[in-house]
Amino acid sequence: MIKKTKTKTYDTETATVVKKVTSGYFGDPAGYEVTLFETPEGDYFLYTNGGSASPYTSEEIKTLSKAAAKKWLEEN
Repeated sequence: MIKKTKTKTYDTETATVVKKVTSGYFGDPAGYEVTLFETPEGDYFLYTNGGSASPYTSEEIKTLSKAAAKKWLEEN
């Protein structure tokens, strides 16, 4: 998945997975996955996707600061 802002591009194909968290199983309406990525430039983003009854009902990319990424890692 790719998300572009005015100055940056976030691409799950070219970024490195830092950590992935999954809940449930494939096809589970409450199941989801959250993956923290780091871009080659050192930027961080979360990729989220899940079932219709999960907290992440659609594919999304959310950008994170380095501090927010560190906090997410500590909590997950």
